[in-house]
Amino acid sequence: MHNHHKAKEVPLKEGERVVLVGNPNVGKSAIFGLLTGSYVTVSNYPGTTVEITRGAAHLNKKRYQVIDTPGVNNLLPLSEDERVTRDILLSEDSHRIVQVIDSKNLRRGLLISLQLAEMELPFLLDLNMEDEARSRGITIDTDRLTQILGVGTVSTVATRRKGLDRLVGGLSQLRASSLRIDYGEPIESSLRQVVELLPQAYISRRALGLMLLAGDESLKGWLHQNLSAAAIEKIEAICLSLQEKFSHPLSYVITEIRLRWVDSILSQVVAAEKMERSSWGTTLGQWSTHPIWGIPFLLAILYLTYRFVGVFGAGTLVNFFEQTLFGRYVNPAAIRLVKAAIPLPFLQELLVGDYGLITMALTYAIAIVFPIVGTFFVIFGLMEDSGYLPRLAVMSNRVFKVMGLNGKAVLPMVLGLGCDTMAVLTTRILESNKERLIVILLLALGVPCSAQLGVILGMLGGVSLKATILWSFTVVAVIIAVGFLAARVLPGKGSDFILELPPLRLPQISNIVIKTAARIEWYLKEAVPLFALGTLFLFFLNWFGLLKAIEELASPVISGLLGLPTKATGAFIVGFLRRDYGAAGLYALAKQGQLDPIQVVVSLVTITLFVPCIANFFMIVKEKGLKVALAMAGFIFPFAILVGGMLNWLLRWMQVQL
Repeated sequence: MHNHHKAKEVPLKEGERVVLVGNPNVGKSAIFGLLTGSYVTVSNYPGTTVEITRGAAHLNKKRYQVIDTPGVNNLLPLSEDERVTRDILLSEDSHRIVQVIDSKNLRRGLLISLQLAEMELPFLLDLNMEDEARSRGITIDTDRLTQILGVGTVSTVATRRKGLDRLVGGLSQLRASSLRIDYGEPIESSLRQVVELLPQAYISRRALGLMLLAGDESLKGWLHQNLSAAAIEKIEAICLSLQEKFSHPLSYVITEIRLRWVDSILSQVVAAEKMERSSWGTTLGQWSTHPIWGIPFLLAILYLTYRFVGVFGAGTLVNFFEQTLFGRYVNPAAIRLVKAAIPLPFLQELLVGDYGLITMALTYAIAIVFPIVGTFFVIFGLMEDSGYLPRLAVMSNRVFKVMGLNGKAVLPMVLGLGCDTMAVLTTRILESNKERLIVILLLALGVPCSAQLGVILGMLGGVSLKATILWSFTVVAVIIAVGFLAARVLPGKGSDFILELPPLRLPQISNIVIKTAARIEWYLKEAVPLFALGTLFLFFLNWFGLLKAIEELASPVISGLLGLPTKATGAFIVGFLRRDYGAAGLYALAKQGQLDPIQVVVSLVTITLFVPCIANFFMIVKEKGLKVALAMAGFIFPFAILVGGMLNWLLRWMQVQL
């Protein structure tokens, strides 16, 4: 290893930004939570749907802004998440960087450390989960690591608040790394030529040059803003002539050289002894992915989710919110107030009528959907924090194989249970275009988002466990069948399944609280206005008598084929504006006793498979183009009705008791 220059320390100033960077699942969120407490804002990064969490921290009697970036495996962006993290470093003056590394997985983290070193950004290395590394017999010589990289190194166990004071102390002595990688000729000489053409930026020109040589497409926008067309042409020519000298893509060559450096560093700083002891986390972790024992484990988790969300959230909590809070206090008071203050019948109807903004939109959004979504977010946070989500991917790999996919596809699918629109974006983690298309189709077709799933579980909780199993079985069978056929019909091939499993660990209550609060804030900001929009839409349809006309037009399908009351038509119409809103409409009908158990199951299967909500549709347009989006909607719409119709006929014919 050779160091070319001495790094200078950068003292910490008031109001500066501290940016947390690291691989997925290294405990960045836990560190973020410890530094900021609970005052956080979650917002999308401009021009993307990738979430960035920001919060304020008071450290050493000064106030800072802390930013938690999406987990990355490389700062040469392959995914939207990685691009956002790289852009924050490139375009924002982020002079305080803490790189959080999973101590048991130093190799993966050091690849990012080398890139931060090349960017000449002052950073601090935080070796987190030090206890888990120790329990596996891994010891890291932090002094030697500091010597090689030339940056401060601290060890933490974020879940136990251990080492937090060292981390805060380290923030005031940040240094840029003194390490320089030699890529050898001809890369170095091409790099020198590129560097001469580049403008100054927040990160070093050398790092930018390497990104461009590696063929980083995502830098195009930045280049056009900062360089002349002639300079861009010159850079492209240099990149092309360099690529001709290698048989592999330059991005691969550059990453390979970096990994050789990483391995050389590892050989100097890591000592590992084989440990015989196995902790409960390791044992449980092995059980949870076992081909046989993993299945009861999975079923137990699904059953607990059903009890907590379907029975407690949608039963107990919704009853309290809807019947007591809104039924006895909010709505009667609103009706009295509006009728006394506003003499115009039109405005009275608009606010407190059948399709009123208070009596319908607010009641649906807060009294029906909110308690269910809240409980679902808690469960989702528990799965995420305990490390069970990636295990779900391993367990479902065999099922996904049937559909020409692999277990990685479960991650967008599980995220789809949070929000399908976001999940469409995460399909970028899949390697081939064919896999991305299949997953986007399945997300649009059969994966209910958390808000809709909550309402569905709530309705099924009111019928029986048998009804829940029947609904789940039908939806899963349809997804597998459509995936199987799509894998045969669509051209292209699949990819290999490689996924890293973090150990199972006890979830931290503080993490769950912060994540759930952030997601609920998202729900209130994003979803509630759409509920109001959907209600307005229904209100005007009703006011102009169009709702009746649509109900009559649709009644052969709704009441004939699906065997549902014509009033259910309204639920399907607004289901397109927002999936959970459609389900909430059906929920309201079921609460009024207008749906028998078979109608509940049929209507829920149909609305689960029904067209994706409008935001999801636009996201498909953005990712895959209008033609693909229209083709998907054109297939899904009649297909959902057909499956619902067949299910209705089958259940009536077999006289199934639910």
